[in-house]
Amino acid sequence: MGYWDHKRCHDNRSMRLWNSSAALVIGLLLPVTSAWGHAFPDHSEPRVGWTVDKSPAQVRIWFDGALEPVFSSIKVVNVNGEQVDKQDGRVNPADRTLLEVGLPTLPPGRYRVYWSVIAIDTHRTEGDYPFTIAGSR
Repeated sequence: MGYWDHKRCHDNRSMRLWNSSAALVIGLLLPVTSAWGHAFPDHSEPRVGWTVDKSPAQVRIWFDGALEPVFSSIKVVNVNGEQVDKQDGRVNPADRTLLEVGLPTLPPGRYRVYWSVIAIDTHRTEGDYPFTIAGSR
């Protein structure tokens, strides 16, 4: 085998080793980086934009990851911007993906839910959405 044949063989082996090493590193990092994402809402009760027949007892939002209870909040306001929930918003201790707040019996009308959460990876996510209690159409 000549010099160039030997070098080409060595270069191919080096390239295969580098590709294998790169694949291993990427494979090891993928699960870690997916855990570094923000927590986003998965679903809620009442649902986003829905009209419900009667006042719900609470508003609940499930997220796609665990939340930090101390830094997560939720509130419900009426069309005048007045907070109308029971001010007992919390991350459910039995399910750290669930943010909830109690409601008194609310009259028909439009309401908006405001939420702000910090995932266990310390990334903040926040948002809001409306819902309506029938009778205000």
